[in-house]
Amino acid sequence: MLNGLYVMDLARFPDVYGDDERAALEKNLRILAPPLTPSELTPELLAEVEVLVTAWGGPQLTADLLAAAPRLALVLYGAGSVRSIVTPESWARGVRVTTANSVIAASVAEFTLAQVLYALKHGWRYVLGARALGESLPRATNEPGANGSVVGLMSLGATGQATARLLARHDLVLQAYDPYVDPALAASLGVRLVSLEELFATSDVVTLHAPVLAETRQIVSTSLLATMKTDATLINTARGALIDEEALVAVLGDRPDLFAVLDVTDPEPPLPGSPLFSLPNVVVTPHLAGTLNTERRRQGRLMATELARYVAAEPLEHEVFEAGQARSA
Repeated sequence: MLNGLYVMDLARFPDVYGDDERAALEKNLRILAPPLTPSELTPELLAEVEVLVTAWGGPQLTADLLAAAPRLALVLYGAGSVRSIVTPESWARGVRVTTANSVIAASVAEFTLAQVLYALKHGWRYVLGARALGESLPRATNEPGANGSVVGLMSLGATGQATARLLARHDLVLQAYDPYVDPALAASLGVRLVSLEELFATSDVVTLHAPVLAETRQIVSTSLLATMKTDATLINTARGALIDEEALVAVLGDRPDLFAVLDVTDPEPPLPGSPLFSLPNVVVTPHLAGTLNTERRRQGRLMATELARYVAAEPLEHEVFEAGQARSA
């Protein structure tokens, strides 16, 4: 049996690793100590550890930690992006890392699907309009609906792909901008690839799923927003820094026909008094799209399944590799 430790933000530990998830993990792990934060790790514990079970707030795999943990071979990261924990030294040492990113991507995709379909009915517009007016709004005639409407996805990474699969079950036209995606993959998802400019200019709903990189920070600018179709909706469940917020506020002020659903902002949450709270054509939700509370147990279950594969010398289905990190979320 392998030696393991739970090391992460302890406030989130029971959400990810409940009783059942720990029982499944501990079929293959001898846990050396109670759950710890990274600051509580000791050289004595690290000397024996072979598997780190972690998630948000997990330890960074620094040269010092690796030197103190000569037997460490696997990190089970029961959350999304591993950027906060992996290092050049950990890749060089060959420490394997697997992640629950696919679980979080599926949750974000579910939330996005709900928002896309609601946007195509102009649901939020009626809710906010009636609240401001103090009475029910009459039906308009400009709702796109879900029959042949165009939905544009910015990025076909894990979350974009999961979203595309859910949207493909509906009577929609799907298009995406992603300069790195394999065209064959896009075709298999039923998605046509277009330029970023065409995506914004021709979609009834644009939904963002890109990582924040140097080239994507504030990529959603005035020039893109101003070209959006009449009555179009922008949805952001990715990262707030993808959008130039000043530009968004200005365009929404000039174009009351547009609407924005923002589950993420920059900063997050928006500062008190932000126009995002008062504009009539934007709604801000508090980062709900990802897994919440005990939904996160699915992440812990996935890590237990990955550990079982590792013990059986089977391929890990959700392993992260260094080559894929440069453009990951």
